[in-house]
Amino acid sequence: MLQERSAVRNGGGDAPLLSVHGLCVRFRGITALDGVSFDVRRGQIAGLIGPNGAGKTTLFNCLSRLYGYSEGRITFDGRPMEDVPRHKVAGMGIGRTFQNLALFASMTVLDNIKVGRHPRTRKGFLASALRLPGVAEEEADSTRRASELVRFLGLEEVAQQRVAELPFGTRKRVELGRALASEPSLLLLDEPAAGLNHEEVGSLGSLIKAIRDQYHLTVLLVEHHMGLVMSVSDHVVALNFGRKISEGTPAQVRKDPEVVQAYLGTES
Repeated sequence: MLQERSAVRNGGGDAPLLSVHGLCVRFRGITALDGVSFDVRRGQIAGLIGPNGAGKTTLFNCLSRLYGYSEGRITFDGRPMEDVPRHKVAGMGIGRTFQNLALFASMTVLDNIKVGRHPRTRKGFLASALRLPGVAEEEADSTRRASELVRFLGLEEVAQQRVAELPFGTRKRVELGRALASEPSLLLLDEPAAGLNHEEVGSLGSLIKAIRDQYHLTVLLVEHHMGLVMSVSDHVVALNFGRKISEGTPAQVRKDPEVVQAYLGTES
């Protein structure tokens, strides 16, 4: 089993694991995010919702350091993110899936998940090429931990198949396994239900909760499937045109007139 995280390891008491404050992003005069602020507490499943163009993926890209921001700040586990290089983000404890699958199609399921172990390895390219002491042990550990995730995600029967041969819903689970392989404290899920059928969406909701409980993770979820978001989230943040328009429990946000208007174009 992957090393489980605890409140003691995370530390910080009641301090949020992730804090976004006054975030502004502009692209050639277009404001994609306009002063967005919210916190995500340790152990929460938080949902980030909004119509197309609301700024959800832009915010995820800021958290991943793929985008810069002109104003505001992001703090993760007490550390400002502004000066963190993007290649260090996974090693800090932030894992992510993407709207469009970014897997290695010619590699097996197991090998794709093993790729996610890279931030947790210590032997570099030269050591691996020369098979220096410790490399074999590190590779064996990566295989063991990836195999645990294969079992957890129910991928045993396809572990040695190439990803290109698998249906879309199965590939979604492979990408999730790769994100988990880095042993994140915060898991960013970018539209994980996109392209899934009704039965697969129902299973995904149970899986997200199981991941949080099994590995003691915090989850931030961007999703258009409102049934999924409202059923798994402890806390929901709603965006529209780059602004935060509502925040609270799923029940509170669902009834907010501004959220209703954003989705349906009416306050009734």
